[in-house]
Amino acid sequence: MIETDILIIGAGPVGLFTVFEAGLLKLKCHLIDALPMVGGQLAEIYPKKPIYDIPGYPSVLAGDLIKNLEEQIAPFQPNYTLGDRAETLEKLEDGTFIVTTKSGKKHHAPVVAIAGGLGSFEPRKPPIPNIKDYEDKGVAYFVRNPEIYRDKKIIIAGGGDSALDWSIYLTDVAKEVTLVHRRTEFRGALDSVEKVKELVKEGKINLLTNSEVIGINGKDKVESVIVKHKTDGEKEIEVDAFLPLFGLSPKLGPIANWGLEIEKNAIKVDNCTDYSTNIPGVFAIGDVNTYPGKLKLILCGFHEGTIMIQSAYKIVHPDAKKLVMKYTTVSGITGFDGVKKEQKKAITKKID
Repeated sequence: MIETDILIIGAGPVGLFTVFEAGLLKLKCHLIDALPMVGGQLAEIYPKKPIYDIPGYPSVLAGDLIKNLEEQIAPFQPNYTLGDRAETLEKLEDGTFIVTTKSGKKHHAPVVAIAGGLGSFEPRKPPIPNIKDYEDKGVAYFVRNPEIYRDKKIIIAGGGDSALDWSIYLTDVAKEVTLVHRRTEFRGALDSVEKVKELVKEGKINLLTNSEVIGINGKDKVESVIVKHKTDGEKEIEVDAFLPLFGLSPKLGPIANWGLEIEKNAIKVDNCTDYSTNIPGVFAIGDVNTYPGKLKLILCGFHEGTIMIQSAYKIVHPDAKKLVMKYTTVSGITGFDGVKKEQKKAITKKID
């Protein structure tokens, strides 16, 4: 049986930052994630994709953000169960919880924080009969490493943020970028749409609207695709890679059976207090939760985790004196075990 103060389901950016906030209050954390590494979608799907809305970073690669978060929480020595999905939640008579993973490993804690992002997910695939034959042979539903498209001819399908962002990014990498969309209007951010239009005018992106990819050709790998226009018929385009970027189809997985209040595949929480669920002692933070005015942004998840930890402390230490929150810059200096010498000026919170 693994014992900890806070059991965090999900080792993505929100789960990792929550470890930091918990560590400042001397609370121990253990994280469970179905993926074999920390980082969630940022590490698994788009580690080389730049993120622009993290405070203090005009631009940071998703993978680098995860590395920085790992370094930030290293002093608090969190423990992990990776590559093993959380399956069941059992509440004991004393109010604590046991979470059992798919492998049968049991974890015991007085607080459970669900930070599972979008949950388990599958890419939305276009209805092309032979597309499975070319997966990992030129067809990819995520861009994990843009360098594999260096000096290649690529065709991207989609009209959302992912398709737009990667079309923009890969103009500086690929030999030729073609963006195909079934409509003339896009669903992505307005600034991304405008940037794509600018690149089209500059001849850096070939834009085919009212069109869709209906076929793939090639002997051992993708060599060309068939694009069908609504009125102009079909044409074959020679390419080295085809990226259908239609987003993800998220599912909560086993968490949906834990007795939590669910709304549109997300966990309902009380955002007026501490992001608690309908089960006392269980919280949900980040993209996995929902409440009026919810924004699915990493920085919002950071905030939610910070607020949640204040309530978690009271559950872990019900008889402790009043918790006084102090700014990290004025609360005093402590040395963290395992931190480099130049980092030992780190400032933490004190509990009066």
